[in-house]
Amino acid sequence: MARFSPADRGLCHELVCGVVRWQATLDCLIARKTTPGREQRPAMQNLLRLGLYQIFWLDRIPPHAAVHETVELAKRAGYHTQAGFINAVLRGYLRETDEIRKILADMKVSQPALGWSHPEWLVEKWRQRFGLEKTLKLLEWNNTPPKTFARLNTLKADAARLIERWREEKVESDLATRDWTGENLVFELKSHPSLHSLGSFRDGWFYLQDPSTLLAPAVLGAQPGEMILDLCAAPGGKTTFLAQQMNNEGRIVACDLDTLRLKLVKDNCARLGVTNVETAVKENFSLQPASFNRILIDAPCSNTGVMRRRVDLRWRIQSTEIERLRATQLNLLNQAAPALQPGGVLVYSTCSLEAEENSEVVKQFLVANQNFKLESERQLLPFDDGVDGAYVAKLKLD
Repeated sequence: MARFSPADRGLCHELVCGVVRWQATLDCLIARKTTPGREQRPAMQNLLRLGLYQIFWLDRIPPHAAVHETVELAKRAGYHTQAGFINAVLRGYLRETDEIRKILADMKVSQPALGWSHPEWLVEKWRQRFGLEKTLKLLEWNNTPPKTFARLNTLKADAARLIERWREEKVESDLATRDWTGENLVFELKSHPSLHSLGSFRDGWFYLQDPSTLLAPAVLGAQPGEMILDLCAAPGGKTTFLAQQMNNEGRIVACDLDTLRLKLVKDNCARLGVTNVETAVKENFSLQPASFNRILIDAPCSNTGVMRRRVDLRWRIQSTEIERLRATQLNLLNQAAPALQPGGVLVYSTCSLEAEENSEVVKQFLVANQNFKLESERQLLPFDDGVDGAYVAKLKLD
């Protein structure tokens, strides 16, 4: 397997993610220069997307170099006869660069789904809920490469020691405090070597985690010595933060669908020095009545709040999927509720922006479970909060 330099690896990642993000817009440009109704072979379409992405979205590659390399790539892939066509399409766009940039800018406002490369149904859904201005901000957010955040693991280090070690490892960071994180806990990593190469990572001094994912554990409020259920635990970011809040005192049962997912939880617990977590495959674990002080349900969802991190999600998600997921989410709440002790807290969370998966699920649950009270709910929105989207509801059992 070929080994890339860090710079080449970064460029390759940028090209792949960029082409997937902007696929609809790129395909619109390709359609302008090809025979109407004629579909390109998938490999040819990808080569054209790759060349156009470099011309119109990347500054660090000279346009003529991008054309040359794309044509050469086509030849190396065996498309010798089609290389001339690729060359003609891309060079044609080189002659129209200024005009096309204006068209692309106009499309972002006049045809936002196409201009920002998102599914039409989802853009319209957001426009009806958030309004056009905020929807445009959300679309821009989704097409911006995500920042990298690290959560300090206080089981192994404090902020001062971590910062000092990062200085030695050539990691540059800034504090990334939010109202739910507290001080000196979350850092934005500005520049760094490969994270897996860092001793501070291997030794478990930090965990990569967007600040939005810390809201649910913060609201849950786990205390040392308590019994906690984390019903959808993998890969373990919230689980290990709960253990950190509890100072490894008490017991956390981390459930998920299968052993492969739970291996991620176990591996992260081992690296971070977490000792009060036991894992259980969900279908094999019997939830006993009134056995937990607190329950966290970080439910499977459409993930529309983390779309910029999951670049292909926009092309996989379907409107019907949201309704299917809603039934799953409600089922998880109903399964877990009897296992909560009187006076206990249940936190329901998703990384979705959709009310159908969030407040509407909670409302439906509360109608059927009137011994629970909604104490608080909060929706984090990228265009308002500057973090991934997330929803968190705190329910208390009388």
